[in-house]
Amino acid sequence: MSNAAEQDALDHRYMARALELAALGLYSTHPNPRVGCVIVLGTEVVGEGWHRRAGEPHAEVHALRQAGEQARGATAYVTLEPCSHFGRTPPCANALIDAGVARVVAAMRDPNPQVGGAGLSRLVEAGIEVRVGVLEAEARALNPGFIKRMEQGLPFVRAKLAMSLDGRTAMASGESQWITGPDARRAVQRLRASASAVLTGADSVIADGARMTVRAAELGLPDEQQALALARPPLRILIDGRLRVPLDAPFFNAGPSLVVCHSLPADTQAYAKAQAELLALPGDNGQVCLPSLLRLLAARGIHELLVEAGARLAGAFARQGLVDEFQLFMAPCLLGSAARPLLDWPLAHMADAPRLKITQVRAVGDDWLITAVPIVAA
Repeated sequence: MSNAAEQDALDHRYMARALELAALGLYSTHPNPRVGCVIVLGTEVVGEGWHRRAGEPHAEVHALRQAGEQARGATAYVTLEPCSHFGRTPPCANALIDAGVARVVAAMRDPNPQVGGAGLSRLVEAGIEVRVGVLEAEARALNPGFIKRMEQGLPFVRAKLAMSLDGRTAMASGESQWITGPDARRAVQRLRASASAVLTGADSVIADGARMTVRAAELGLPDEQQALALARPPLRILIDGRLRVPLDAPFFNAGPSLVVCHSLPADTQAYAKAQAELLALPGDNGQVCLPSLLRLLAARGIHELLVEAGARLAGAFARQGLVDEFQLFMAPCLLGSAARPLLDWPLAHMADAPRLKITQVRAVGDDWLITAVPIVAA
């Protein structure tokens, strides 16, 4: 094997470890991206770090502290281009230069068009060898919301749905608890904990008494991750176009929230007392304008939005092409033809049926989780 091939293999090996470290921040780094860093001197790992939460040191700083003087002449493997600007913490590009690293391997450039490439350029100007693009697809998959928000000004939208084998979500009466088992519910709690915000509709809150909180007892994460996740609860969003949900509902007893309606009520103080921020985004037929909501959420720093809603609201997101990924939990039961459908999305012809690409199917206890993404026509 040539020296170049050997170096390429080592680069992939150490970047894979950096990605493992970055994933430890899955539940806690919002609004920052998840980033990991490994410092290697020769073939020895001398420092490792991952970004834990906003306002705290970035992954490179943790790794450099661990490496100490051994960082001089070493290679730093980082899952995202080192930052070049002063924010709540100093630039990581400067820290790498000051530490005397000889080489930096980055999985991907910063997707922010205003700063992307500046950190790498600063490293090159300082005489540091730079390589970009090692395991880039894996790095992008770790931060889909951060990337989409930077590139498109929109959050990454996941729709979580639970259904029976015959594609039904609830009995005709609305009874739906519980279609899936405890392992699936634990997986849903982790989806909530990893999201910047979770969104539901008035129908779900009224029918199920939904609170949309992250329940500590069901997360089951390692201690440090669990503590970090619970310290950063996602923003809870209620779509209630006509303000039908009473203020004594469990949803409003669970802490601060954002309520999106068609028009503001005469008495907004009652909502303020319930720690609910009101936002009016009028759309057609008394409905909320969902595209406008997504743009506003992105402007507020929301990277990843988890939609947990009934057939009507989930169907509205899907019909308008606003869902980036479906998380479909399928239970081994049949609810029958009178039960409610997965999505409210009337289609008249097979040619109108949207196509999905299934990216993963895995068992979750007695249930199955299907991950699927819409196929966008070229």
